[in-house]
Amino acid sequence: MKMLVSCEGKRLSGDCSVPGDKSISHRAAIIASMAEGTTDIHNYLWGADCIQTLHCLKRLGVEIEKRNRLIRISGRGADGFQEPAEILDAGNSGTTMRLLLGALAGQDHFAVLTGDRSLRRRPMDRVIAPLSMMGAQIRGRCENRYAPLAIRGTGALQPIEYRLPVPSAQVKSAVLLAGLRAAGTTTVIQPLASRDHTERMLKYFGAPLSSEGNVITLEGGKRLRGQAVQIPGDISAAAFLIVAAALLKGSEVLIRDVGVNPTRTGILDALQAMGAKIEIQAPRSWNNEPVADLLVRSAQMKGTVIKGELLPRVVDEIPVLAVAAATAQGETTISDAGELRVKESDRLEAITSELRKMKAVIMEKPDGLWIRGGRLQGARVRSWGDHRIAMALAIAGLAAEGETVVEDAGCLDVSFPDFAELLRGLGAAIAVQN
Repeated sequence: MKMLVSCEGKRLSGDCSVPGDKSISHRAAIIASMAEGTTDIHNYLWGADCIQTLHCLKRLGVEIEKRNRLIRISGRGADGFQEPAEILDAGNSGTTMRLLLGALAGQDHFAVLTGDRSLRRRPMDRVIAPLSMMGAQIRGRCENRYAPLAIRGTGALQPIEYRLPVPSAQVKSAVLLAGLRAAGTTTVIQPLASRDHTERMLKYFGAPLSSEGNVITLEGGKRLRGQAVQIPGDISAAAFLIVAAALLKGSEVLIRDVGVNPTRTGILDALQAMGAKIEIQAPRSWNNEPVADLLVRSAQMKGTVIKGELLPRVVDEIPVLAVAAATAQGETTISDAGELRVKESDRLEAITSELRKMKAVIMEKPDGLWIRGGRLQGARVRSWGDHRIAMALAIAGLAAEGETVVEDAGCLDVSFPDFAELLRGLGAAIAVQN
């Protein structure tokens, strides 16, 4: 069993780049497959989840060629997928399953999707409901709530106006991908803004899509054209380095080419509210996505409140924010985060359980956390099979007294395979043990 071992004390210094954005990588591959012509994707995330998306697309007849850090996809058009002879296995990736359901809804054939044990426990009815309204036939376990899922698509989808019950980029994306095959205007109305990578990518590939406030409209029946795509560094991966640099005294780290999409920069807002010193340098744009370099220096952190409109912009970073709060001065309250209970793990329960082993003062709420900052102690903790929990605990170990061992760390391969190696390059006392 792979373990992460981290120890306190060493400051971080230097510059680095983080892996390609996971969310954008998924979307680039799926949309390129639905376009006509060839798409070259640079800096695609070669992590387990995004690899699983490529495997599923290949089973749908998509030609994909890997050339070092470049992936070349020969698109089949919006209705060109082949009926898969085998089950589509999304592994641990909820993004793969939910977005593929949207893409398959407009294909006039049958497919079955499944995933690993964790994914088969995650709710899919929130995606099934709008796609069924559009005309797709989808059946699953427990009254169409869980995978495995069988979908019978149709080439005659109906456009809908759909109001999301909760902010969800994955549900929104599934509806928009289905809307490519609907005859007319598909509209999605969000209660709060969620990450908009799908909208940006669809427009980059030529889709007639517009956004006004939290209302997104898409005209169906239009062709997409293959493009060259450069994937920015993943800000959710950068978050672990940012917190480590902020917490370890004397640190100064430059993280290059990070995606700074405003729907994802809640982590920067939350940390700056806690006193972190973060400079955004050299802002620019890659294929409709804002990109910048981030300079981070150590600082004395203080407690804050994270809730409301900020939460959807920081939801994936809550575990590592909990680590920052556990070492900050004062109290931190996190609310409106109930969505974290249905991720790869129940992240509220997981981070509370493990940080308590490190002597953190932390309480679990139905929809969030309450944390009083103090001094962490090294301990033996476990990842719960969740890559973000594993990395958050490793960062906690860098700020704690003594040695911290994170068990079951193989899940790092999901999003950040070189996590420990990159941190060591910056001077951190961290190692992987088998």
